[in-house]
Amino acid sequence: MRVLIIEYEEKTADYLHRGLTEQCYTVDLACDGVEGLHLALESDYAVIVLDVMLPCIDGFGVLRALRARKQTPVIML
Repeated sequence: MRVLIIEYEEKTADYLHRGLTEQCYTVDLACDGVEGLHLALESDYAVIVLDVMLPCIDGFGVLRALRARKQTPVIML
C-alpha cells in the first residue's frame, strides 16, 4: 500500500515515515504544499497524511485542489 506524507516538520515526517515503513507501507514524503499537491495528483495513493500548516500552499489549499480532481482519503494533522 502506498502512502503520501505531506509534512513540513522534519521530525514529525521522519517519525511517520519510520512507523509506516516498519509496517511495510511504501511511503513518499513532501515538505511543502506545492510538492505535496504535485505528488498527490501525479500518483495514486491509498491515503494521504496532510499537515495543515505548510509553506507555499497550506493543507486546506492542498485538500481543496486535490478534491477538484481526486477522492483519495486524507488524514489531516
